Amino acid sequence: MDPIFLMNNVWIIICFTLVLLMQGGFILLEAGSTRMKNAGHIAGKTIFTVGVASIIFWAVGYGFIYGESIGLIGFSDFFYGDFTSVVDGLAGSVDFIFQLAFAAIALTIAFGGFAERGKLSAYVLFAILFSAFIYPVVAHWIWGDGWLGSLGKQDFAGSTVVHLTGAMAALAATIILKPRIGKYNKDGSANDIQGHNQVYTALGVLVLWVGWFGFNAGSTLGVDDAFFGYVALNTNLAAAAGAIAAMFIVWAVSGKADIPTTLNGALAGLVAITASCAFVAPWAAVLIGTIAGLIVFYSMKFFDKARIDDPIFALSVHGVAGVWGTISTGFFATPELAEMNGGAAGLFYGGGFGQLGVQTIGVVASGIFAFVVAFIILKVMDKTMGGIRVTEEEEIIGLDLSEHGSYGYPESMPNSSEKTGA
Repeated sequence: MDPIFLMNNVWIIICFTLVLLMQGGFILLEAGSTRMKNAGHIAGKTIFTVGVASIIFWAVGYGFIYGESIGLIGFSDFFYGDFTSVVDGLAGSVDFIFQLAFAAIALTIAFGGFAERGKLSAYVLFAILFSAFIYPVVAHWIWGDGWLGSLGKQDFAGSTVVHLTGAMAALAATIILKPRIGKYNKDGSANDIQGHNQVYTALGVLVLWVGWFGFNAGSTLGVDDAFFGYVALNTNLAAAAGAIAAMFIVWAVSGKADIPTTLNGALAGLVAITASCAFVAPWAAVLIGTIAGLIVFYSMKFFDKARIDDPIFALSVHGVAGVWGTISTGFFATPELAEMNGGAAGLFYGGGFGQLGVQTIGVVASGIFAFVVAFIILKVMDKTMGGIRVTEEEEIIGLDLSEHGSYGYPESMPNSSEKTGA
């Protein structure tokens, strides 16, 4: 067997493992960013999410993305089980398992919009429908043999495909579910419902940061030219710049170096560089991350003023930063890297407005599709399932007890008979 072929496959399995372990980062991030009465629910829901995404991706998701195109979607390779094929220089099964991990991440992001108030039954049905009919369509358009890919849309590892798609579904959920009890006052002012564990949140961000090297560097799909090192360099620089920029802007505006904002700045930098990590120079990666860190701060404030309750800031971190990261390649893609990885050079390298236009079209089309379809699905579910939000009493006592029968922190919580929450 060709040793390079073997090394490439081993590398991608390692990267799949890193991306899968990002789910652990999301458990810590989401649980730490919410109240302890919902911590066990969030942890269990995330594992369930990986399970549903895996089965649906195997059954239809992979085929809808990478199957033979029939227009807006692929349509072949369902119930994948080919052990002889070679795809992009990899064993077909290795390519399949790597792509599966991305689908699971998108679903986890989408579920951020349900935090602390969504019914478990709503998670079950929406997980199936999102994994089958929302994520695969956008992924086919850009990564499959779809119309945005044919235009030269640059999205190396998924600022649009994964992060924006998940965030737009989360936006639909937050609108339909409405804010958590006690989040907003009658005069429109917001109350700060703090997460219960900033150490968990910080550790979750660090786990995600490490996992992102599998996410971005793994998207090179090989080790033979060592380009994965360059992608990893840009990824790290953007995350670092995002964290620094977010900390300094919140410090300057509020007088306090707010920890959640700093952590979200790092994540925003990672999300933003995900599309452009293979297309831009390191200095541009720093600038992209810096702008993402600034944007996420103002975006968080905007959504709060708009009374859109987003407990884990999925809309700002994955949505707004995903838009910026995707569009940034239209400004900063170098001619050499664009020729190597697809698309055209950016505006600042003499490429004109062509690539910038393609990036913008891709963001608008993908974002609208994901939001509209998710909104329709959730609205129908809300009308036919007796609502997709738990009752007021269930929300007050917490989803750990109301949906699962026990608390994630049983020794720290009051008796369920007291009908109180943390």
